[in-house]
Amino acid sequence: MNFHEGEILYINKPYAMSSFGALAHVRYLLSKRLGVKRLKTGHAGTLDPLATGVLVLCTGRATKRIEELQGHDKEYVATLQLGATTASYDMEHPVDAVYPTDHITRERVEEVLASMVGDIPQVPPVYSAVMVNGKRAYQLGRKGAQVELAAKTVHIDAIDLLFFDADLMQMGIRVRCGKGTYIRSLARDIGEALHSGAYLTSLCRTRVGDACIDDCIIMEDFPQWLEAQQIEG
Repeated sequence: MNFHEGEILYINKPYAMSSFGALAHVRYLLSKRLGVKRLKTGHAGTLDPLATGVLVLCTGRATKRIEELQGHDKEYVATLQLGATTASYDMEHPVDAVYPTDHITRERVEEVLASMVGDIPQVPPVYSAVMVNGKRAYQLGRKGAQVELAAKTVHIDAIDLLFFDADLMQMGIRVRCGKGTYIRSLARDIGEALHSGAYLTSLCRTRVGDACIDDCIIMEDFPQWLEAQQIEG
């Protein structure tokens, strides 16, 4: 492998690690192995710290392909808790409101999911990496600032209902979508469409383009994987 000329790596990002943290760790190990101060690296699409799954990393000249790779379609598997909301639309923040759920049925859930396929307007989460006046939205949100984000059009190819538990008011979905889609915002919108609330309890990106999670290097195995590679350049 020639990391200076450019390689594309697929990492299974672990829970509670930021995408930047994963990138920094891999860059440190690569730079150390290559005997350089800092190898040029970048990632093609942020994953939330509480999400796991496919994180695309580029090295050397392959960083020029980041925009292209970000445009690839993606697949996610998520679980949602209905009847409540959090400020971040996931478990990073505590529940801030509860809502009735007695009216929610599997049939109604399936109707709502079907209505969200295609081109839809979506407001990104306040706690996200969206830039607002030169700062990340999550940086402003964590300082208590009021952040107004504009809706943008995203494309949902398909949403499959994996399970619905009427007793616990929990559900699982598989989402195939285009660039820029926030699954946390999708959870929020599902809750609102059900005249209730919803937030993510787990999220895994299972595919980016043709790269599936089974093709990824597990982060804790990366040192051993790197040791086994033949390095050129």
